[in-house]
Amino acid sequence: MSKKILVLPGDGIGPEIVAEAVKVLDCLRQDHGLDAELAHGLIGGAAYDACGKPLPDETLRTALESDAVLLGAVGGPAYDALDRPLRPERGLLAIRSEMALFGNLRPAILYPQLAEASALKPEVVSGLDIMIVRELTGGLYFGEPRGIRTLDNGERQGYNTLAYTESEIERIGRLAFETARRRDKRLCSVDKANVLEVTELWREIMTRLAGEYPDVELSHMYVDNAAMQLVRAPKQFDVLVTENMFGDILSDCAAMLTGSIGMLPSASLDRNGRGMYEPIHGSAPDIAGQGVANPLATILSVAMMLRHSLGEPALADRVQAAVGAVLDQCLRTADIHTPDTRRVGTVEMGDAVVAALRAA
Repeated sequence: MSKKILVLPGDGIGPEIVAEAVKVLDCLRQDHGLDAELAHGLIGGAAYDACGKPLPDETLRTALESDAVLLGAVGGPAYDALDRPLRPERGLLAIRSEMALFGNLRPAILYPQLAEASALKPEVVSGLDIMIVRELTGGLYFGEPRGIRTLDNGERQGYNTLAYTESEIERIGRLAFETARRRDKRLCSVDKANVLEVTELWREIMTRLAGEYPDVELSHMYVDNAAMQLVRAPKQFDVLVTENMFGDILSDCAAMLTGSIGMLPSASLDRNGRGMYEPIHGSAPDIAGQGVANPLATILSVAMMLRHSLGEPALADRVQAAVGAVLDQCLRTADIHTPDTRRVGTVEMGDAVVAALRAA
């Protein structure tokens, strides 16, 4: 049966990078037997401009009927003055929640061709391959009550709620243990159990789950130490699991170990493997429309889609190999360019990946 993919370009550089990822999908459909149908929709600022809301009903309906969603990015300064419920980011949070995408997989892999592009010494990051498993539908970003209120003394106060139920922690824990089981069988759970009761419960449940996965080595680390260790000795980690906000911050930190945030894909999954796939770098409005954005994170998000939601691991391997072949050709967008490589734009990089796919 043909798979259904919803394509949501979004804002900023989103349309540019997604266009290159769609070229890859079209190549796989035409030349490599991928049986998939593509639909297109609006989200974020583009949706607000068109219909006055960041997540149109039609977009959500199509997403819920699809096997996978490919997202570019949302947001930009043009929307910062909107009321909070109308901002592009609220559309992103809403679609994650409505699709029940509780588990976010964020790999931090250093391609050997980019070792010199990392901010750290090559010997520190060479061979880096980390998977961060981030809880995505709970914590501070979704907790209630939340808001800005005026106290009795007239002073305004902003407040948010960090809360997790046992079942929410157990759900993301199982995903993390299963992920570690398929890798090097080492899982580090990141929390702040010495200060936050909610992560005290987190640690307790992760420890309990470890009894069901005797082949996986579980360790615990406070989030501040984890941030330091990612910079000091990142290759000590295999899989990290943590709550929503900690995961948001640590995954962006890990991204810079790989040479550029423009290289890293992500997958957000529900219980049944349906997912939304997106680069982690955001909308980058400062370079939108210039044709210089790196599309490789979005193309690698397609590879994750093929592996996790479409049941096409061989095609996922093909896409990853094509990206590696392009890097071997010393083609680089501005974010990963070095003096001994050839600088290319968004479209040329996407065309090169398609050419590598066809050559394979």
